[in-house]
Amino acid sequence: MRVLAAAVACLALAVSVKGMSGGISDAAVAGADNPQFLSAFGFFEGGADRPSSTLLPYALRTPLFTDYAEKQRFLYLPKGKSYTVDKDGRLQFPIGSALIKSFGYTDASGRLKIIETRLLLHRAEGWVALPYVWNDDGSDAELKVGGARKAVEFAKPDGTRMAISYAVPNKNQCKQCHSTKDIVMPVGPVWQNLAFATVRARKAFEKRGALANAIPANEAKWDDARSGSLEARALAYLRVNCGHCHKPTGSASNSGLFYDDHERNSAALGIGKRPVAAGRGSGNFEFVIEPGHPERSILIYRMKSTDPGIAMPELGRSTVHGEGVALLEAWIKAMPTT
Repeated sequence: MRVLAAAVACLALAVSVKGMSGGISDAAVAGADNPQFLSAFGFFEGGADRPSSTLLPYALRTPLFTDYAEKQRFLYLPKGKSYTVDKDGRLQFPIGSALIKSFGYTDASGRLKIIETRLLLHRAEGWVALPYVWNDDGSDAELKVGGARKAVEFAKPDGTRMAISYAVPNKNQCKQCHSTKDIVMPVGPVWQNLAFATVRARKAFEKRGALANAIPANEAKWDDARSGSLEARALAYLRVNCGHCHKPTGSASNSGLFYDDHERNSAALGIGKRPVAAGRGSGNFEFVIEPGHPERSILIYRMKSTDPGIAMPELGRSTVHGEGVALLEAWIKAMPTT
């Protein structure tokens, strides 16, 4: 009897452990508490390189630049629930959903080392943004409401080595970039900007959505000249990197510059527009964008700066995105001057 009891106990423990590692906790996702450790959600099975098979991986055609960090994106939907797509292509998610984004860099051995995982959790009271920082052995990540700093080294696309103090945003900074009318909302998942590593991943993702008959076509990819015109690629870059704040309902609405949802009004894009406020941020230049002259355009001046009082975007980077700047310089240079 003792042997049988011990065997039953061991079997129960094995089942329990399997359930913990293989299942996502809907209570943790939709509940009122914010777990101290990422493992409480069950999104990863022991490490950042082992996402749950329940998650739906996706990528973006034009991603937000974050100091050349590599990113892994996942969507979690509660069982039996679906997302929808609105007329502008923005995905709408049911309560209990989670958007999961991990940031990292490839180390000397060629392995991607994840630094942090940011969560957007859709709860009854709205969306909640939480930053989790992985421990050194990669076994779990801890909630860092106040943000964090990590020393990292990496190689840029051109092979140049860089060493930076990587910034994990605090909870308020997460809210600043994700706010629409002071309400936290997802930014990245827009249908026309979605991409997938494989056909299988695309089909799995589409299967969980209630798709309309007419959904927006893919937009231009910022670094692919075959995907669209120079202007289309520049506008895609601005929408992704600037549009979350520079929109009528965003934190930078008082600037009069709007880069969200394919804005085409030249003044709203900053073309021939004088800044609302002068100062160090203007570089003593007259126009946000001076057609034909990127070297005299405030937009380029601020994108090339890493000075906290000048740099744009304000958050999410301590380096200059040289390739992105080159794209916008080419766009401005090609503009007619009359």
